[in-house]
Amino acid sequence: MHNLSSSNTGDFTLLGIPGLEQYHVWISIPFCFVYLVATGGNSILLYLIAVERSLQAPMFFFLSMLAVTDLILSTTCVPKTLTIFWRGPQNISFPGCLTQLFFLHYSFVLDSAILLAMAFDRYVAICSPLRYTTILTPGTTVKIVVGISFRSFCVIVPCVFLANRLPFCRTRIIPHTYCEHIGVARLACADISINIWYGFCVPIMTVISDVILIAVSYTLILCAVFRLPSRDARHKALGTCGSHVCVILMFYIPAFFSILAHRFGHNVPRTFHILFANLYVVIPPALNPIVYGVKTKQIRDKVILLLFPQGSQ
Repeated sequence: MHNLSSSNTGDFTLLGIPGLEQYHVWISIPFCFVYLVATGGNSILLYLIAVERSLQAPMFFFLSMLAVTDLILSTTCVPKTLTIFWRGPQNISFPGCLTQLFFLHYSFVLDSAILLAMAFDRYVAICSPLRYTTILTPGTTVKIVVGISFRSFCVIVPCVFLANRLPFCRTRIIPHTYCEHIGVARLACADISINIWYGFCVPIMTVISDVILIAVSYTLILCAVFRLPSRDARHKALGTCGSHVCVILMFYIPAFFSILAHRFGHNVPRTFHILFANLYVVIPPALNPIVYGVKTKQIRDKVILLLFPQGSQ
């Protein structure tokens, strides 16, 4: 009989993308480029928000938090993934696997909560502009950040304990590029019904509640915008929400597509699921700073001044 008491001491092996092993090196080229764009773009965004006094508003504080979370999301997975693409299957310790699992799911749930906080910011700015500075004070902004961070932590920590309690007495080979909760749980030689129930229902219901509240915020915003007397005022009000709406769509549409494909797309090849999951952890973090840099005038002007100091004079 297997010694289950020591079954969590060995390493796991991450295979990469099964079926595409011969293309790993070629896949790594655009993957590495997009990751560099994500780290560079979010780092520039954080630098500008930190040094520019004109970007010290709550909106940009939430945006800096989104940039940090995107850096955590991509850096948690991509370096190990590139190592697999370049050097073949890689071992990862069980504590390392749990750590990767935690930060992957935590950053996903936290991203959703940050988008909700940014929707609330836009609601206050458009529906109660005269009370904006009194409602979203620095103290209130910090409380929102601490609240959504703590909520995300409380939602995801049980996933780590649920995975840690499982005995692994069969294969330790993970046909993926990183550790995620259900993928690890399926390797266990024990009942994982509670892992499936909690891992699917609780985080997803948390994200769905965020989506509902974001939809309510934008419904109220649209009602307020269409009551404005002039077309220019309506256009300006909607313009302040444009970048946030683009980021919301880039985050939620692929996320729900992936979730539904996993749940109902039984005929979808596993290779597609894994490739899509890898793209999801790197493409939105790369696009978010680009969207805000293009659509937000304050950031666009500061980026141009930073990159082309002579031409902007």
